[in-house]
Amino acid sequence: MKAFLLAAGYGTRLKPLTDSIPKCLVPINNQPLLSWWIKLLKKHHISEVLINTHYHSEQVSNYVKGIDQTDIKIKIIYEKELLGSGGTIRNNANFVCDETEFLICYADNLTCVDLSKLIHFHNSHFDILTMGLFHANNPTQCGIAIINTENIITEFIEKPLKPRSNLANAGIYVASNRIFDYFPPNKAIFDLGHDILPLLTNKMRGYMIHEYLLDIGTIENYKKANEDWKNDYISNPT
Repeated sequence: MKAFLLAAGYGTRLKPLTDSIPKCLVPINNQPLLSWWIKLLKKHHISEVLINTHYHSEQVSNYVKGIDQTDIKIKIIYEKELLGSGGTIRNNANFVCDETEFLICYADNLTCVDLSKLIHFHNSHFDILTMGLFHANNPTQCGIAIINTENIITEFIEKPLKPRSNLANAGIYVASNRIFDYFPPNKAIFDLGHDILPLLTNKMRGYMIHEYLLDIGTIENYKKANEDWKNDYISNPT
């Protein structure tokens, strides 16, 4: 299986840490966040990953050159203009043209989620998309899902003012190649959360993530991640 790892953001909320480095290279327990992602993808036998870059893109490219690609191929794509999460995937559709399903992951997160179980769950149901979910403490700041007893997502709203649930989008998906049928034909820049996921209600399923998961996109969470992640939880999750 192949994966998209979306890593092109500016990391504005992490300033001044990200004044000189991209967010995906901020150190967590003395290793760049990107290193933990590559380790996780390799552990779950992802054969190839496409990483999009924009801000300080040359640093990401230089870092990747030093990674052993024996077990995973890494493709770097530079975006002169940010395309949004959906735009990146549609613009690189040829990367997964031979795949029936593929992973989409936001590199903002630090996690040791069992991707193999997530993929197995997706393949057991044949939905267009499976969305990783977690219980959010601040649901007004997240994409929020409503699920039924079969884990089908019946409603999805990005940052609702009055959330009816605290089941939040983790930014980790398994997508069927049928998702491209829902992409806008004449729009180059678009977002999965705002533009695509609401169209997939009753066609996608939620998967609860019980492993460690933290969006490191704020200074507070970044400090917490470094306090929490004292060991290699990907190799030794317990």
